[in-house]
Amino acid sequence: MDIRQIVMVSGLRDPVVDDLCALFDFEVAFNDPGVSHFGLENAVIPLGTDFLEVVSPVEENTTAGRYLTKRGGDGGYMIIIQVDKFEDSQKLVIEHNIKTVWETDLPEAKAMHLHPKQMGGAILSLDWMNPKESWKWAGPNWEKNISGPLKGIDGVEIQSDNPELMQETWLRILGNVKSDQDNRILLDNTWIKFTEATDGRGPGISAFSLKAENSDKIIERAESLGFLLNGIITIGGVKFYLK
Repeated sequence: MDIRQIVMVSGLRDPVVDDLCALFDFEVAFNDPGVSHFGLENAVIPLGTDFLEVVSPVEENTTAGRYLTKRGGDGGYMIIIQVDKFEDSQKLVIEHNIKTVWETDLPEAKAMHLHPKQMGGAILSLDWMNPKESWKWAGPNWEKNISGPLKGIDGVEIQSDNPELMQETWLRILGNVKSDQDNRILLDNTWIKFTEATDGRGPGISAFSLKAENSDKIIERAESLGFLLNGIITIGGVKFYLK
């Protein structure tokens, strides 16, 4: 069980995608027409064999649009965790009375989006793929678009008015996982950390930690492009830490 895709939400998709590509030498692999079901447009970008998605509302009265208003602008939006046994995850969701806001059950992909008000902090999606190394949401040829110095997802930081309570909720749903003294849920190779909300934006994803080569060069480029805020790379309302 690991984080396989992280999602940002922006009032305008292309400026944020352009900034990310300029800094990290990304290539967009896919614009998924399926997200129109949610009143959105998107761009999916490979980070090695993990993924970063940017979504933007293109219709009125969308969940994403309300979220942008609630948090006062662009930011982190969603975490997609790839699970090994989808049925076990379903049982935990039902056992703890968590509602799902969207589900799909296909031979090649199963997924359920959990209600963000009940989970807190972000939309959590639990997904299963067949074969395991595939990723339906990135289109059929995403491997051709792997580029740049980022090699995968390291972790996600979520801020909350009550980090300990939110962590307990996520632990119950994720099942047989451990936590550490730093308020991190430890998955197989990735983590989710819960911190105190201090910036006035309320609960939500505050930072992504990414595995990178040549971190110093990326930081130098970020400074030249104006993406360093208080010494931290910040794009689209999200901080980016480099491991």
